[in-house]
Amino acid sequence: MTKLERLSAEIRACRLCVEAPKGGALPHEPRPVFRVSGKARICIAGQAPGTRVHASGTPFTDPSGDRLRDWMGVTPDEFYDVSRIAIVPMGFCFPGLDAKGGDLPPRRECAPRWRAPLFDLMPQIELVLAAGQYAQAWHPGPARKKSLTETVAAWQEYYPRCLPLPHPSWRNNAWLNHNPWFEEELLPVLKHDVRRLLA
Repeated sequence: MTKLERLSAEIRACRLCVEAPKGGALPHEPRPVFRVSGKARICIAGQAPGTRVHASGTPFTDPSGDRLRDWMGVTPDEFYDVSRIAIVPMGFCFPGLDAKGGDLPPRRECAPRWRAPLFDLMPQIELVLAAGQYAQAWHPGPARKKSLTETVAAWQEYYPRCLPLPHPSWRNNAWLNHNPWFEEELLPVLKHDVRRLLA
C-alpha cells in the first residue's frame, strides 16, 4: 500500500467532525467523498458534497457536475478517471442543510487536517481548479482578491498553477449572465489546458 493509499484510508475512516467537532457535530454519519491518485495532473477543489453526492458516494453526480464537465470539455468517463483527474473538496463530508434548505459551509475540521498531507503526496498535480470561494481561500489563498468575481477576473495572476472558477451550481446562473467574459475568455483556456493535461 502506498503512502497516498494509507492516507486515503485514514480520511475515509475520519470522524473528527463527530468526535472532535469545531462547532456543532456533523448531524449524520460521516461519508468522506474524494478521489486521489499519484498520476492525476488535474485536481478539482470544490466546496463539499451535497445531498445527492452524500447518497451516491461519487463526487459531482448532480447538475453542478454536468456544468463543470461542460466547462472542462470532458466526458463523464474522462472526468471519473482518477488516474487523470483528482477531486479534493474543502470539506470531505456533506455538512448538512441550513434553515433555508441550502448546504451549510464545508466543515472546518477537514482542510487543516487533511489537505496539506494529501497535496504533499500528489506533487504531479499541475492544475488546480478552485471552484467557489471556499476553495479559493485555500487555492490561491492569500493571493485571492476581495471577492469571488475579482478573483476569477484576475485568473491570469494564478494561472497556470490554479484557475479560480465560480461554483458550477445553478445558483450562479445570474453571476454567469452578468459576467459573459467568463465563458468568452476563461473557458476556452480551461478547455485547452484540460485537453493538454489529459493527453
